[in-house]
Amino acid sequence: MGVVAFLTQDQKQNKGNLKAKMVLFMFRLAQLANKHIAIALLICVYLGFYHVFVEWFLGIELPRKTKVGKGLIIYHGQALVINQGVQIGNYCILRNSTTIGHKILKDGSFIACPKIGNYVDIGANVCIIGDITIGNNVKIGAGTVIVKNIPDNCTVVGNPARILV
Repeated sequence: MGVVAFLTQDQKQNKGNLKAKMVLFMFRLAQLANKHIAIALLICVYLGFYHVFVEWFLGIELPRKTKVGKGLIIYHGQALVINQGVQIGNYCILRNSTTIGHKILKDGSFIACPKIGNYVDIGANVCIIGDITIGNNVKIGAGTVIVKNIPDNCTVVGNPARILV
């Protein structure tokens, strides 16, 4: 994949959503620093700008080291927190006030972050925590708290999460 295709891989899916287009373009540009230390050194000022602008001003924590597949969609990107160890598949949807991250144990250590499959639709105010896997083609309802694995092709709601279909 060429640099331009890499930088614009999320634009088509976010048609009409200027904020999401801007954030995802900036995110992909910051991800270029992951490819080689020389690139990171060349764009170190930009990386600082990305961190301050996207996290502090826009309220979206999407670290450059997060592994995100193509076609990510962000609706109403506010209070979105994604841990850098999270893996998100292709064509996923994220909504506002969603947290995806690791679980801190009583001894202060933490366990691995979630792995989210392809075509996962995550509602608003969702928490996905811990070393879990969310399957492909999953719909997660608003306000759901997920701390256990979710299989492919289902709808999940509630706190604690339960499978509907």
